[in-house]
Amino acid sequence: MGSYLNPGNFSFRGSLRSKIYVDKSELIARTNEALCTEQKYICVSRPRRFGKSMAANMLAAYYDRSENTKELFQNLAISKANSYKENLNQYDVIKINMQEFLSMSETMEDMLEMLKNYLVSDFEETYPEVRFRDKKNLIQVMKDVFSHTKCPFVILIDEWDCLFREYKQDKDAQKKYLDFLRVWLKDKDYVAMAYMTGILPIKKYGSHSALNMFTEYSMTDPGELAEYFGFTEREVFGICEKYGMNFEEAKVWYDGYKLVVHRKEGEECYSMYSPKSVVEAMLRHKFGTYWNQTETYEALKIYIQMDMDGLKDSVIRMLSGESVSINIGTFSNDMTTFATKDDVLTLLVHLGYLTYNSIEGTVSIPNKEVSQEYVNAISTMNWYGVADSLESSRKLLEALWAMDADAVAAGIERAHEEMSILRYNDENALSCTIHLAFYFAREYYTMVRELPAGKGFADVCLIPRKQHLDKPAIMIELKWDKSAAGAIEQIKEKRYGNALKDYQGNLLLVGINYNKTTKMHECVIEAVCK
Repeated sequence: MGSYLNPGNFSFRGSLRSKIYVDKSELIARTNEALCTEQKYICVSRPRRFGKSMAANMLAAYYDRSENTKELFQNLAISKANSYKENLNQYDVIKINMQEFLSMSETMEDMLEMLKNYLVSDFEETYPEVRFRDKKNLIQVMKDVFSHTKCPFVILIDEWDCLFREYKQDKDAQKKYLDFLRVWLKDKDYVAMAYMTGILPIKKYGSHSALNMFTEYSMTDPGELAEYFGFTEREVFGICEKYGMNFEEAKVWYDGYKLVVHRKEGEECYSMYSPKSVVEAMLRHKFGTYWNQTETYEALKIYIQMDMDGLKDSVIRMLSGESVSINIGTFSNDMTTFATKDDVLTLLVHLGYLTYNSIEGTVSIPNKEVSQEYVNAISTMNWYGVADSLESSRKLLEALWAMDADAVAAGIERAHEEMSILRYNDENALSCTIHLAFYFAREYYTMVRELPAGKGFADVCLIPRKQHLDKPAIMIELKWDKSAAGAIEQIKEKRYGNALKDYQGNLLLVGINYNKTTKMHECVIEAVCK
């Protein structure tokens, strides 16, 4: 067993011993299908703390032929797969964390030289009987070992894209790095499988990618590997039951990453949660922001304040709960090349700050935890109107509970003035302003836009979550240049209250109108008991 060649199973044993372990071993059945085929090149990109490294450790423990690891897998889901016994402990494994090598090096050239030397050293120690033709040539050394053992390698590269994140501007270093990986891995008989993980998809340059042999599974196109990174809704439900935590609240805090898988029989959508956040919330018995503690809001701030036409408007609309259309096709898979706002938004998808709906071609902010990160970033930027509106939202909600219609109208008026960036010319823009003005309501409510109800749609519905049933439900009808009283009547006529059939308690009907002539808002509030 070497440091990088057949590194053993210590890391995966640690995962199995953890208080919360979610079995993702069925991933191995997928990688087994790719072994020694044209599909043997796999690249998985996910945001930080989504289980990429744990998966690499699991694959290393499974394939490593230097130890018998049957005991680790015999009670996991993979043990039931047809390919389980056939491939267990049957390969030489090379496992590398590129971030480790980059951190120990001054330059990219030093990093690659160190990588080659360390790997060759492991080969010499493990196979002293092999006569190496050229110990300075990593490729030739691996050919010599393969010729001797007739056993191809499973090559696992974690944090493969770290150079693109730390050498953001050094295009020459990036190209040399990609060329190294291509020459080392492509069309080599000694490769049974090359499996890479990172945050970014594979970098493109020129008219091609140097690593075009890889099949990519990313946040924008997760493919058949969608369910193996992050926690699924079913898994989170089970964990919440075990730890006595409210699943509905976990969903509000950490759900929202919708990964769509396109299968022959149709589309399947996985609702994905951040493992780091869920585990921390369960062990601490407290919901909060955990995933984004691994990187400050400054990282998000850099991108959302870029001078891209329409970017600020899109961020504000998403913060209000809207989805925004996007073209992900122009993204260059790096952190510096941005031609349009869509490129910035696509990067934020890969970083985990947005979620992508491949069916509708839209992006949105996934959950409360990530939304808070936007609020943190905006509070330190010169988006004073937005920050002020968010800060005032608590008082506005309290005014609504108190049925102070004048205060609610005045609060929305201020939000309108502060949110002058929005083209305020229709009910959709009014709805966006309302959602931002009542941002704080998300502490207590599930906010739904255009909730189907009775004979029509309520523009905004605030449904109290189970632990906040002491708060009234709220149904808001928006009008544009009509009347607030008419909005209330419309709620009654269309029986919007029927949408809350499972809710028993106080209900506030709220009519809000924007007068185009006076440029003023008016509000009418009426209490109903269900």
